[in-house]
Amino acid sequence: MNTPKVTEHIIQWLKNYANNAKVNGFVVGISGGIDSAVTSTLCAKTGLPTLCVELPIHQAESQVNRANEHIKQLKERFNNVSEAEVNLTSTFEDFKMVVPNIESSVKTDLALANTRARLRMTTLYYFAGLHGLLVAGTGNKVEDFGVGFYTKYGDGGVDLSPIASLVKSEVYALGEYLNVPKSIQNAQPTDGLFGDSRTDEDQIGASYDELEWAMQMQEIGKTNDDFSGRELEVYKIYTRLNRINQHKMIPIPVCEIPSNLK
Repeated sequence: MNTPKVTEHIIQWLKNYANNAKVNGFVVGISGGIDSAVTSTLCAKTGLPTLCVELPIHQAESQVNRANEHIKQLKERFNNVSEAEVNLTSTFEDFKMVVPNIESSVKTDLALANTRARLRMTTLYYFAGLHGLLVAGTGNKVEDFGVGFYTKYGDGGVDLSPIASLVKSEVYALGEYLNVPKSIQNAQPTDGLFGDSRTDEDQIGASYDELEWAMQMQEIGKTNDDFSGRELEVYKIYTRLNRINQHKMIPIPVCEIPSNLK
């Protein structure tokens, strides 16, 4: 990948999209991870107003510290960057108090994790509406179009996706080129939605390097019969998640009414 040229292409794409949409700039949720750090830096480099928003919900201190470090660095580098923090912990706890079936289970824990992401999406759109901004998505290609590792109408609820055609290793390459803080470049990827230390790899069962490999194998038409051992295990993980999460990746189905019934 020609990292400098890819970087400039994305920056120009963001700028053109915002100008054509007649909006002021961008708002990005900052998590302390590589994807949001790269996305917000790309937005900042457009020269358009870029609002970085921290949205902690029972967040690990390490994630908060990385997010703060990144925002501080961005504000020092770019005078078009501003910040806001909305601690949604009390909002999340209030939500838990008024919904039924709150006893802990795998399904409940997952539903609440997705609720965190949707509360954050709602808050980002509040700021977007307030300041005439676009919500910039932070999903990469493996997450968005490979395994569907995101929350529908949560972190998947965005106006545009500047890095969604890049696999994770390419996002890291951009992160290094864009001088994202080393603490973020070296951190284990995590969605931070469960209030514990579990990583993306813990949840998925495979690393992003492995998932990138599996994505490439599927694209060239490989099947389970082509692999054994760990490769087979990873390929099965990838293809299962790709299959069951198609509802996130395809447009919302519309029931078309035949003209003779109208």
